[in-house]
Amino acid sequence: MAETGAAPLPPTPPARSPLFRAEHFVWLTARVLEQRRFAYHFLNGGADAVETALDAYRNEDGGYGHALEPDLRGPVSQPLHTAHALRVLDAIGRCGGQRVERVCRYLTSVSAPDGALPAIHPSQRGYPAAPFIPIAADPPSELLATGPVVGLLHRNEVWHAWLFRATDFCWQAVDSLEKSHPYEVEAAVAFLDSVPDRSRAQAAADRLGRLVREHRLVALDPERLDASPVAPGYAPGEHHFPYDYARAPGSLARAWFTDEEMTRSLDFLASEQSEDGGWPIRWRAWAPGTSLEARPMVTVEALRTLKAYGRPIG
Repeated sequence: MAETGAAPLPPTPPARSPLFRAEHFVWLTARVLEQRRFAYHFLNGGADAVETALDAYRNEDGGYGHALEPDLRGPVSQPLHTAHALRVLDAIGRCGGQRVERVCRYLTSVSAPDGALPAIHPSQRGYPAAPFIPIAADPPSELLATGPVVGLLHRNEVWHAWLFRATDFCWQAVDSLEKSHPYEVEAAVAFLDSVPDRSRAQAAADRLGRLVREHRLVALDPERLDASPVAPGYAPGEHHFPYDYARAPGSLARAWFTDEEMTRSLDFLASEQSEDGGWPIRWRAWAPGTSLEARPMVTVEALRTLKAYGRPIG
């Protein structure tokens, strides 16, 4: 071969792992809280750093605000923010003690007369919020807000007077579900996965799984999404997949799907990583800042789900 004088081509670099690409995305775009969470879950970071970052969102009333959930802006505490904070604390093994005692006092103060939580407390009025989140003067209790909180508190063996009526509300709400939508079902699963009465939870989950399949609340074939209906009021393309309901193999919702269906959904989840290293959001994007803040959250959860199922991420 004739010499051209050109330098030899460098060897082809190894493919960058999903974790490597996601880490770059997180450092580039994420809030400090998601940076700390990413470091905790994937880089041997400490739990103290996550707690410190989460404290920036905590209010004097024991609840959490300051757009912890990006679709609710403003400083005021809200049940959805507080549920998010409990999920963070649960994931790092810190969901207990005086911090959670203060959370329970806040939950008591904002509960409806039946003892359960509204999705949005009227104090949100006057601050920006996603247009698909209605703010009512006298909001009703909702399983969507109450189920995940009750489940997390039971999971961490937190006992507080607020839990008794709230648990009864969740049982009544789950048992009476005849029509539902994906986010409400996910809230029901969060409750059923951790409530102490396991035999009743198993029976309720079996019935709920049949409802999900009969009402086509799950996209079982990612290659034929056009054939899967989207729930009324959801954004175009806002499908929900088996992994959305069963975030870990130990969830009661895992039994709702065959091994093939779960494998297809996890393959699809892995394939959804974007060129920039992050995962997309599927719900309606209503402001640039909220989308930017939400994508690192979704990215951390996608990696945690893949890791829980033993998928290689890095």
